[in-house]
Amino acid sequence: MRVAVFSTKGYDREFLDAANEQASHELLYFETRLTSETCSLVQGVDAVCVFVNDSVDKVVLQAMAEAGVKLLVLRSAGFNHVDLKAASDLKITVVRVPAYSPHAVAEHTLALILALNRHIHRAYNRVRERNFALDGLLGFDVFGKTVGVVGTGKIGTVFSRLMSGFGCELLGYDPRPNDECKALGVQYVQLDELHERSHIISLHCPLTPQTRHLINRESLARMRQGVMLINTSRGAIVDTRAVIVALKSGRIGSLGLDVYEEEADLFFEDLSDEVIQDDVFARLLTFPNVLITGHQGFFTREALRNIAETTLTNVTAFAEGRKDYHEVTLNMAKVG
Repeated sequence: MRVAVFSTKGYDREFLDAANEQASHELLYFETRLTSETCSLVQGVDAVCVFVNDSVDKVVLQAMAEAGVKLLVLRSAGFNHVDLKAASDLKITVVRVPAYSPHAVAEHTLALILALNRHIHRAYNRVRERNFALDGLLGFDVFGKTVGVVGTGKIGTVFSRLMSGFGCELLGYDPRPNDECKALGVQYVQLDELHERSHIISLHCPLTPQTRHLINRESLARMRQGVMLINTSRGAIVDTRAVIVALKSGRIGSLGLDVYEEEADLFFEDLSDEVIQDDVFARLLTFPNVLITGHQGFFTREALRNIAETTLTNVTAFAEGRKDYHEVTLNMAKVG
């Protein structure tokens, strides 16, 4: 199949080309994001492949359908950037990578926790300037702390296993409790109780209408004073303006983010010579107890290899008329 691949960097091409040696599809790479302004690039292809910050709305899908595109291939597990109703109406099949490396994201979450707690980002800069004072770098023992895990799917389960190894008490919240997590000692509780009891809260849930701004002014008010909040799932799960207020009051003691609600105009690009126009994001950067990474939680060799292989396996299955691809259905969006 002839596939237009959007939002590609050198590392994407490296792993997709390697995975394509057996599949032999024709891959047309575009560095630009897929939007209503760039959707004319889908002319003459059989499938379109996108990443998390591409905008696949009704207008884009209509352009794809008019160009004869029958397959939309997501290089991600999440699908909140796709208008699934429009795709269904236009008879465009949507496929995804349901799991690439839960270890990658879970380990990155742990890295954020440890770096924030022991102020590694601040200590690194101090030592480079020959400042070896310890004032302001005081942390706490992670051992024995209560960790709230919001969402106990594949990533949440791996994260729970990691925190269990630190000797933490684990609280979980998920509409579908996980037996593997229960075996690890995760105690499932209501969200309010998780907020009230946890020293560290880590978000690992999908973005649905129900989870949008799950972390808001009301939920933050129920949390411990000085709570550590980590989000490596989806940016819009957190109401950033409410979080800034909680940082100023000390309700949030430290914040680790690998995702951001308005990240599409920021992440995956080098903006070091530009002025950040997003005032909310710029305000976040002023807090010394905030650590932000640019959506790199997935970024391991193993994960990129799995993403590329599953992506092209989905394309091949569709091209050969098989049904063993990982389809995203309209029902999945409704269920969340």
